[in-house]
Amino acid sequence: MTATIFDTWTEKYDRWFDTPQGRFVKTYESRLLLDLLRPMPGEQILDAGCGTGIFTEDVLNQGAAVTGADLSLPMLQGAVRRTGGNAFSCTRADICALPFPDNSFDKAFSMTAIEFVADAQKVIAELGRVTVPGGIIAVTTLNCLSPWAEKRTRKAKQGHDLFRSIYFRSPDEMRALVPEAAVVETAIHFSKNDPVADIPGIEEAGRKDTPETGAFLAVRWCNI
Repeated sequence: MTATIFDTWTEKYDRWFDTPQGRFVKTYESRLLLDLLRPMPGEQILDAGCGTGIFTEDVLNQGAAVTGADLSLPMLQGAVRRTGGNAFSCTRADICALPFPDNSFDKAFSMTAIEFVADAQKVIAELGRVTVPGGIIAVTTLNCLSPWAEKRTRKAKQGHDLFRSIYFRSPDEMRALVPEAAVVETAIHFSKNDPVADIPGIEEAGRKDTPETGAFLAVRWCNI
């Protein structure tokens, strides 16, 4: 996947989160990220594949300092505009080859970026390398067991430019990439076409009854 593909999706990406369904997605995903990452004031945190900073902003609001890394310059520019540069710095970089020394960050997270990488283990290894021993790492991706992934797979077969080279993984596949003690949770059990008024109830039932099939798959572990 080249950076130029992401360059053309910057505005579309942001607009999606301004839709009624997108706002619910943002709320549930951010809530789960913060619950798993637990950012604290003064911590140095890496956001690998930060995009336009939609989730970076939530971590900054907890008092942490965040460094963003992304292949796309337009997305990084969007992140700078969104955060106002407040406790945020960024660099254009491949998350498979991060330009930071070992043990640079207290914690690290990556939001729905690993699915664009064929060798996910490279990403996991790099996040571990740049995070201090004992630091929390959280990685999220689109769950291959969800209808959202099925729909995007169909679009990929139809030639959709963003989804042609994408690798959706299951909870078990993500567990196999990280230490055994990792926490695995999902969110987003509703579909894009569900009535907005029904979303809270659908989400509550899904988290209780089908915890492995939420579209938003999050994995957290302590760095070894």
